[in-house]
Amino acid sequence: MINPRQLAFIALRDVHKGAYADVALDRVLQKVDLADCDRRLVTELVYGSVRRQRTLDTLIDQLAKKKSHQQPQDLRTILHLGFYQLRYQERIPASAAVNTTVQLAKENGFSGLTGFVNGLLRQYLRQAEGQRGREAEEKDSLLLPQSPIPHFDPLQLPENPVERLGILHSFPDWIIQVWLEQLGLDDTEKLCEWMNQSPTIDLRINPLRTSIEEVEMALLSAGVLVKRIPFLPQALRLIGSAGSIQKLPGFTEGWWTVQDSSAQLVGHLLDPQPGEVVIDVCAAPGGKTTHIAELMGDKGKIWACDRTSSRLRKLQENSQRLNLQSIQIYTGDSRHFTQFQNTADRVLLDAPCSGLGTMHRHADARWRQTPKSVQELSVLQQELITHTSNFVKPGGVLVYATCTLHPAENEQVISAFLAKSPDWQIESPKGLELPDSAQIAPQGWFKVWPHRQDMDGFFMVRLRKTNNSE
Repeated sequence: MINPRQLAFIALRDVHKGAYADVALDRVLQKVDLADCDRRLVTELVYGSVRRQRTLDTLIDQLAKKKSHQQPQDLRTILHLGFYQLRYQERIPASAAVNTTVQLAKENGFSGLTGFVNGLLRQYLRQAEGQRGREAEEKDSLLLPQSPIPHFDPLQLPENPVERLGILHSFPDWIIQVWLEQLGLDDTEKLCEWMNQSPTIDLRINPLRTSIEEVEMALLSAGVLVKRIPFLPQALRLIGSAGSIQKLPGFTEGWWTVQDSSAQLVGHLLDPQPGEVVIDVCAAPGGKTTHIAELMGDKGKIWACDRTSSRLRKLQENSQRLNLQSIQIYTGDSRHFTQFQNTADRVLLDAPCSGLGTMHRHADARWRQTPKSVQELSVLQQELITHTSNFVKPGGVLVYATCTLHPAENEQVISAFLAKSPDWQIESPKGLELPDSAQIAPQGWFKVWPHRQDMDGFFMVRLRKTNNSE
């Protein structure tokens, strides 16, 4: 019998040795044939334990004599799994969470510490239940009407708002600080909560092969619920679990591709027209490139550039599956290209970034990025926009987009570029349909805040090269 929790432990052990969470999870799932419910459990335990790492470590710090960083790494991982189930998995009975965690310790070299594991998890439960019991007694003694007693949280939180939010929602302090400066306390807390949800899956319908109505019918016939996203004509959001994406109706026929709503907005902001020359300077894995081709009716020329050939292979596979002919692939670093000078009607710079707008999709991104890595990325982004803006013909358009919410990678990059590029100006995204709660900043750029628009966090701006440029 394959034990889903043991598989989660193996994947987490790899993550703590430096593997990406999705790669480590994929590695363990490929080796076994699991029922769908067990696959979902393994996935939830791995991503959840990585996502909630700071909170889980704080619980160990507060309940055990030795701090989390002093525990043997594998034992710390086992405790993470136990606390994650007790704290965040309401469907798993507390007794099952405790017993299976004790069993994990026994099977992975800690049989002498099973009493410690059992005691620590039960201490957490006792603190929660003890407080609930005391509150219940108080209610009875005051003859108050019976009402649900709130779950008491054994987690002790500091007064400092940055640390409090960081520990409660499991983010590094520096990310909380960046959001607080832009949003204030209430909105930052809502954003943290949103980023800890499981991500939704959006499809982008390929209008050259089918219609949104046809895809809706095919998915509903297969028992998959979907809903439309009002301001995006090609978007369908899957509701609930859909199983393997590749097995859904229309995948092999090229009727649709997976692409989040925010990323679909970028293509509409670029607004490419049939017959134009478009350069996507950081194209892989190709979601936006293929969208550009669809919006152009597959008429014209799209240069898809990227320096990573393995990621460009994914683009090639997708464009073949979607039956698109207008995309030409070019491998290399766009900062060094000279052959595209003044050749493009439109350029898309979907810049490499810290991904702080998509941390719900990438469980470990919050632990991998640092203020230093953000600064390094902002230098790269400025080099990219400075060089690739030369690819645009006079009168042409450049769209700069990132999936991060850090001003150093967004507003500051654009402000610095405009300060030294008098022949460029921001163009308001007229005609672009946006969600009701969305606001275009006075400067003309637009930021998607996930907790307001219920889609990935993005920054995007359309720039136009004036006709008097040389």
